[in-house]
Amino acid sequence: MRLQDRVYVVSGAGGGMGIGVTSALLENGARGVAMVDLSAPVKAASTVDPGEDRTLPLAADVTSTTDARRVVRETTERFQRLDGLVNCAGVVFLDTAWDASAAAWNRQLEVNVTGSFVFAQAVGAHLRRHGGGAVVNVSSNCGKAGYPNMAGYNASKAAVLGLTRSLSMEWADDDVNVNAVCPGGVDTPMLAGVADWLSPRMDVPAEDLLAQMGPAQMGRKIKPVEVGRVVAFLLSDEALIIRGQAISIDGGDTPY
Repeated sequence: MRLQDRVYVVSGAGGGMGIGVTSALLENGARGVAMVDLSAPVKAASTVDPGEDRTLPLAADVTSTTDARRVVRETTERFQRLDGLVNCAGVVFLDTAWDASAAAWNRQLEVNVTGSFVFAQAVGAHLRRHGGGAVVNVSSNCGKAGYPNMAGYNASKAAVLGLTRSLSMEWADDDVNVNAVCPGGVDTPMLAGVADWLSPRMDVPAEDLLAQMGPAQMGRKIKPVEVGRVVAFLLSDEALIIRGQAISIDGGDTPY
C-alpha cells in the first residue's frame, strides 16, 4: 500500500486512462482521488469506488487556471490534504499533416500541453506550501517515436516531455518530484477512435485494426490499470530517485 492515506488529483478521469489510473491509486491505498473531467465523471467515480467515499468527481476545464485552483480547493476541503497530481487529460484529432487544421493543432496543444501545465502549476503551488509531493504527466510513445496522421498529437506529447524535464529541475528544491509516462497500445476509447478513423482509409474493418494495435511483444493491448500501477509507483516515496524521466510503458514498442 505504497500510497497509504494519500490524496491525488487525476485529470481526464472520466474514462479510459484516467479510470485506470484512479483504480490503481485506490488499489495502492490512496485515501482520496479527485476525478476531474470536462463534465463531472460521476459514473466513472461510481465504477471505481462503489461506496463513493474515496473519490470526488469534479467538472473542470484543464486549460482554466480558475478551474485548476478550484479543484485544489475542493479536493483539500473534502480530504484535508493533497499529495500530488496525474495529468491524464488529452485529445487527439487525426489528419494528414497536409490537411490538418490550425484549429485542431491548437486544441491539441491547448489541452495536452497547456492543460498539463495549468494543473501542475496549481497543484504544485499547494505541494510547495505543504512539504512536497509528486506529479506524473501522461505523455505517449507518440511523443518519442511519432506516428503518421498525428502531427499535432505527436508534437503535443513531445512538448509534455519537455515540460516534465523543466518542472523536475525547477521544483526539486521544493521536494516536488515530476516524471512522465509514455504509454502505447493501451485499450482505451481513444485508441478505438484511431482505428475508426483509419478503417475507411485503409479499407480494413476497424475491429481488425484495433486487434493489431497492442504491443508486438505482448500479443495483447495494455490495460489502463496497468499504466496506473506504474504511475502509482512514480508517485510513491520509492521513486524519489527517478526524476524528470519519460518512462516508456508500451510493452517494448519504443526501445528508449
